[in-house]
Amino acid sequence: MAPAAVESRPVNMVVADNLVKLFPTPTGQEKRAVDGLSFRVAQGSIYGLLGPNGAGKTTTLRMLSGLMAPSSGTALLAGFDVARQPNQVKSVLGFLTANTGLYQRLTAREMLVYFGQLHRMEPQRAAGRAEELIEWLGIRDFADLRCGALSTGQKQRVNIARALIADPPILIMDEPTLGLDVLSNRIILEYIRRERDAGKTLILSTHYLDEAESLCDRIGLLHEGRLVAEGNLEELRALTGRERLSSIFLALVQPEPPAEAAA
Repeated sequence: MAPAAVESRPVNMVVADNLVKLFPTPTGQEKRAVDGLSFRVAQGSIYGLLGPNGAGKTTTLRMLSGLMAPSSGTALLAGFDVARQPNQVKSVLGFLTANTGLYQRLTAREMLVYFGQLHRMEPQRAAGRAEELIEWLGIRDFADLRCGALSTGQKQRVNIARALIADPPILIMDEPTLGLDVLSNRIILEYIRRERDAGKTLILSTHYLDEAESLCDRIGLLHEGRLVAEGNLEELRALTGRERLSSIFLALVQPEPPAEAAA
C-alpha cells in the first residue's frame, strides 16, 4: 500500500509576532504607533501592508528590517531573529524606501557595483549582477550618468537595483512607485511580479490600492497601529461585501452607523 501523500505547507519567510512600538510625546505619555501586530508572509508571495498615513506601516517595515528596535515583540526573517541576528538578517533582505538617497557623484553602474562589494560580492560577480539589473530594470540608457543628474523615476529604478544587487530572498518595499511616471511605474511593477514568480518573498506598502489589488497575494489592513483585517482579496470582499479595496478598507475602519429605527 502506497504511503499517504504528505501535504506540503508554505514556508513562512517573514514572521511578525506581537510587535509593539511606543514613541514618547510632548505630554509625557507614549503613543502606540504599532500595537500588537502579528502576521506571516509565505515564501514566493507578495504581502501588502496597507493603511492611511500614520497607520504604522513604515514603522513596521523599519522594525522588520532592523532599522528600528521594537518596544516589544519579535520578528523573524528566513528564521533569523531581527534583534539577535542582525548580520544574518541583512544577508537575506533587500530594503527599499522611496526616499533612499544615492551617492550623487557616482554613476548608476558604479553605485550598483559598490553596493555589491559592500555585500562582500567579488568585483566580477558584482559587475555581472549589476549588468543583469541594468538590463531588467531598463537602466541602460542612463547607467553611466551620475546619480545626481537622474530623474525621480530613474533614481527609483537604481534604488530598486541597489536593494536587489545581492539577490536577497526577501524584499521589503515601502512605496516603491511613489511619484513615478507611467513607464517607470510599469517597469517596477513587472519586476516585482517577476521576483515573486522566481520564489522571492515580498512585503509591499503602497497608497496606490489598485496596485495592491493586482499584485498582492495577501493583504493586511492597518489602522491606528492595529491589524483590522487580513486575507486575500476574495476573503476581504466576502468579509465586507465590497468589491474594490478602497471600499473594503473604508468599510472596516469607518463602518456605517446603524439605520435609525422607523418612527
